[in-house]
Amino acid sequence: MQKRKLGNSGLEVSAIGLGCMGMSFGYGPTQDKGEMISLIRAAVERGVTFFDTAEVYGPYTNEELVGEALAPLRSQVVIATKFGWEANPDDAGKWNALNSRPEHIKQVAEASLRRLKIDVLDLFYQHRVDLNVPIEEVAGAVKELIQEGKVKHFGLSEAGAQTIRRAHAVQSVTALQSEYSLFWRQPKQEILPTLDELGIGFVPFSPLGKGFLTGAITAETKFDSTDFRSIVPRFSEENRKANQALVNLLILTRIQRDTGNPAEASQRGHARQVRFQGR
Repeated sequence: MQKRKLGNSGLEVSAIGLGCMGMSFGYGPTQDKGEMISLIRAAVERGVTFFDTAEVYGPYTNEELVGEALAPLRSQVVIATKFGWEANPDDAGKWNALNSRPEHIKQVAEASLRRLKIDVLDLFYQHRVDLNVPIEEVAGAVKELIQEGKVKHFGLSEAGAQTIRRAHAVQSVTALQSEYSLFWRQPKQEILPTLDELGIGFVPFSPLGKGFLTGAITAETKFDSTDFRSIVPRFSEENRKANQALVNLLILTRIQRDTGNPAEASQRGHARQVRFQGR
């Protein structure tokens, strides 16, 4: 497994990380705990050292899962988690309210440390920017946690360029996490140049388009009501049909790369397209 250093921070992680959210939240019914622990540990055996979770995933249960799975392997891995959401009493307790007040950040850090069974958070992201709290206060709170030895590195998620600059001026930002794939290229315009300038690492999430770019999802795929993709416009049946050509092209390119034979790639790609259209 290749390694990467996130910006100028010196934090080294595997080139491929494992986002653990879907094991217990967001992508359908919760998966079997024992199987997920085995999967996480198998990832470590294959060289993965970078694992991502958040208190909102579950909520709480995903951090507990990751903590239990990685407890025997703590010295070999980097664990990232996130703060910034809380239950919304005005919406039946759903976790869709933002809260990045400094006192709340510190409470979340303590709780995440307990659930993850660790004594320091390797990378602590603000999950989403909270417009009600100046980013300087957010960065200042994490800076205090770093000084206290409870956090090693500060991260942001889905933040804009100016927000990144303001946060970085208070506490060095190690990494920005944002969606980036053939489906979503927006970070390339302004965010990536800003990160390069400031020496901040970039951690793309959903590089496979939330599963669609793998070819495993078609227009006929039915999403469980607990799968957030069931309400995402990109995953409507109409849009999946429209975007299937992109997946077919990716598969054709891969076959050609693997076989070195454009004719064979074309034949196999056409056969797959026929199977898709016949479903």
